[in-house]
Amino acid sequence: MSINKKPSGGQTVSHDRPLFEQDVDAYKAKGKLSEPTVCPQCGAVYHAGRWQWSEAPASADREACPACHRINDNFPAGFVTLDGPFFNTHSEDIRRLIQNHADHERTEHPLKRIIALENKDGAMLVTTTDTHLARGIGEAVRHAYQGDLKVDHISGESSVRVHWHR
Repeated sequence: MSINKKPSGGQTVSHDRPLFEQDVDAYKAKGKLSEPTVCPQCGAVYHAGRWQWSEAPASADREACPACHRINDNFPAGFVTLDGPFFNTHSEDIRRLIQNHADHERTEHPLKRIIALENKDGAMLVTTTDTHLARGIGEAVRHAYQGDLKVDHISGESSVRVHWHR
């Protein structure tokens, strides 16, 4: 069958672009790291194909983990914006909820970290090293305080923007 011909199913087939958009994550390792590898900044250990919290042998290779790379470059994967009148009167409680959620995630997943929490013009911006953490923060706040939650995955990039308002 040649390009752009109709197959028997009646759908036009085009081979000039991928079927699904693929996210490009410059911070994801291009190949497998040697095991074990320890991050000299945070102490996470790459073992059994993933980063985890464990003791690193003295002979371990040393390389910064993707989360530390993102933190050093100030290049977040997740952006969480929280605002609204309810937020303004409960910002400290919400900040504690966010910190507790992030601390809980980090105990199991070393690459899920908050880069910064910033208050600006009656809103809070939380930047994260992981898209799933950003989404999880938004969902935790919505679960605890209701409100409107919007999650936008940025196509072609490995990042997400989460907005909570109440």
